[in-house]
Amino acid sequence: MMAFPAQAVAQSRVLVVGDVMLDRYWFGEVERISPEAPVPVVRVARREDRLGGAANVARNIAALGAQAVLIGVVGADEAGQRIATLAAEEGVRTELPADPGCPTTLKMRVLGRQQQLLRVDFEEHPSAAVVDAVHEALLRELPHCDVLVLSDYAKGTLARVAELIALARARKIPVLVDPKGADYSRYRGATLVTPNRLEMQLAVGHWSDEDDLTRRAQALREALDLEALLVTRSEQGMTLFLEQGRDHVDAQAHEVFDVSGAGDTVLAALAVMRAAGLSWAEAMYWANRAGGIVVGKLGTSVVTGAELAGDTP
Repeated sequence: MMAFPAQAVAQSRVLVVGDVMLDRYWFGEVERISPEAPVPVVRVARREDRLGGAANVARNIAALGAQAVLIGVVGADEAGQRIATLAAEEGVRTELPADPGCPTTLKMRVLGRQQQLLRVDFEEHPSAAVVDAVHEALLRELPHCDVLVLSDYAKGTLARVAELIALARARKIPVLVDPKGADYSRYRGATLVTPNRLEMQLAVGHWSDEDDLTRRAQALREALDLEALLVTRSEQGMTLFLEQGRDHVDAQAHEVFDVSGAGDTVLAALAVMRAAGLSWAEAMYWANRAGGIVVGKLGTSVVTGAELAGDTP
């Protein structure tokens, strides 16, 4: 087993820009069906808020022991204030311009007996003025980071993502992108893009076998001028494509309890390990271990450096 590079991780500085959101959980018990409609009645016993989206990536970076800075858009509301508070508690420094015209992106989940019964989403795209504020914040923070992470959940914060990539590339700062949608041309010039299996299929179509996947992946990597392309494949592990060829790791054999936020954890581990000076193959090894641990936890969770080093979730 490779030794966890704790000292190099502690010196690493990762800037995260993207769609921040608040994951709100209401836990309770279901004892009866509503007389008003054929739906369960949940008696709420506990409430919990967690950082989601780009904020969850930053939270995972801090949990691994690296220095994390988060830039994103919130609304002028309680949920936005809650994100700022939670981020500070997790050791994440934030720049969160507020848009008074739209709510903070909020995903509210109602659970009974640890099973999700309902999810309610609040979201709107931010104004151009607030997106400008995000770009200004990035210009302030970019000189002080080792790696830039762009976490795209298609909520509008990264509407001008090509400009952000160009700014980082001009400063020779690696850019890792968690993509969204089928049009990857907007990510051209990034260092690494990390689609999951479904996202990769949307981008390049269905592949017939591993050789076909390699051809399609390498063609995409070259077309987008990427240094690396990492496809996360759930139970099939992860496959890394570089100019030198491909590398693969099998999925970790942990019990899968909840995949919420697992992609955020993988992206965070990749960014931290690259900022710490590890190779892509070594970074993928640690990211795969982190993903294997986090799917054994409920909801959007984190993996700590101690857990990753000892593999004890």
